[in-house]
Amino acid sequence: MLEAKNIDLFYGASQALENVSLSAAPGEITCVLGRNGVGKTSLMQSITGRHIAKRGEILWEGKDITKMPAADRARRGIAYVPQGRQIFSQLTVLENMKTGFAVLPRQERKIPSEIYDLFPILKKMQHRRGGDLSGGQQQQLSIARALIMKPRLLILDEPTEGIQPSIIKDIHNVITILKRQGEMAILLVEQYFEFARDLGDRYAVMDRGEVVLSGDIESMNETEVRKFLTV
Repeated sequence: MLEAKNIDLFYGASQALENVSLSAAPGEITCVLGRNGVGKTSLMQSITGRHIAKRGEILWEGKDITKMPAADRARRGIAYVPQGRQIFSQLTVLENMKTGFAVLPRQERKIPSEIYDLFPILKKMQHRRGGDLSGGQQQQLSIARALIMKPRLLILDEPTEGIQPSIIKDIHNVITILKRQGEMAILLVEQYFEFARDLGDRYAVMDRGEVVLSGDIESMNETEVRKFLTV
């Protein structure tokens, strides 16, 4: 479904990604691992169109989207849950979720009951401001907002960062359910090794803007991977 090939990305004269390739398929979770600052988020932003790759190509459902604007990629089914959540603090939970309607035809602009099945707390808090939620609740809201877009590719950028253990478990369960449904491809960016290992089907480890290890989770050499996660 997604194929990123030989991506180079620059911020001015500074190169963030060099010759990076990555793929994702429906019903599978591809984990992108690495320390802070190695290019994981830059790769996700090149896939979503927030930063345009200078070289290489990004294929989505067989179509070259390398230069396509971010909004058009979202309309084609690519949803991004950014690092840091980036919910609208002054909007209510319900209003935050409704921002996901922007990419949907008017007749499809409703919140599916499945969203509240996955995140019951959001139904209880739908009239509270986003800024009043805990960090874990905001993360759930951010994921719900992305799911309302009916994505076929869901990108989760550090979903466990700064989250209490009980909600990490809830998010783990939600990702497991989404994977089992088999309808979307999932890209999971993580530093929390056990969380990614337990969920993933494939992995790519990044260091200094490059993919240095990759393969199937089942054949992963954990010792080798952990070398690129420790400071």
